[in-house]
Parts: sequence; C-alpha cells; structure tokens
Amino acid sequence: MDLVKHTGGCHCGAVRFEVWNSPDLHVFHCNCSICTKKQNHHFIVPKNRFTLLQGLENLTTYTFNTHVAKHTFCKTCGVQSFYTPRSNPDGYGIAPHCLDPGTVHSVTVENFCGEKWEESMQVHETIRDMSKPEENQPTVI
Repeated sequence: MDLVKHTGGCHCGAVRFEVWNSPDLHVFHCNCSICTKKQNHHFIVPKNRFTLLQGLENLTTYTFNTHVAKHTFCKTCGVQSFYTPRSNPDGYGIAPHCLDPGTVHSVTVENFCGEKWEESMQVHETIRDMSKPEENQPTVI
C-alpha cells in the first residue's frame, strides 16, 4: 500500500493534523448513537501515522458508556476532525471531510452496525487490525 500525507483540521483552523494513509480511503459509516447524531464517518489509522500539528490546548474530550472512545473536538468551532474509536483505542478515526483537498483519490464507504457494537466487532474481520502498524512499512509517496 502506498501512503500519502494528508493534512486537515477543524473548521476554525485552531486544530491541525497530518496523517499518512492511502489516497484511497476505506471509510466507516457507523449507526451507533453518537455517530448517528454527529454523522461521524471516519477511516482508521495507527497512532504512529498521525501527528497533531497544532491545537492541543484547543481540544476537549467527551466520553460515555465504556469511556474507551475519546471523542475529541475543537472548543472553538465544535468540529471533531479525529478521535480515538472504541474499536481501535490504539489508533485514530479520521474524518475524511476534515482533510484538505488534493490528496484523496477515492472513498469506499462501509456500513458498520454500531447499534449492535459487540456483535459487529466479533464478526468484522479487519477493523481491529486497521490501527496496527504494519511490520513491513508501506511505501511513502
């Protein structure tokens, strides 16, 4: 898999990040209670492929239920451009609509039944591995 550097951030610009990922995004559309309310579509990356460039002091976090997911958002504009998902607490969920234009070639959307989270996680074959760093580092372009 070839990786490109995507940059992005919140609406007001206080929070900025970069993330290395394929230009062809695999995005999850989850129907759990919070993802439905926020229309949270995201792709998952390992922590070592994400860098917060600015805005740490402008982030706040919301948790609920198991408190594993960390829903981080900008205190100024309220946009969640990334978060720590319950499915992958060792990685980040990145909002593709918060990426700067020019680096995404395609987007494939997969529905995930967050209403039945435990059952869905047991049957999903790859979601837990999406936040694991690859042993053979992908090519960076």
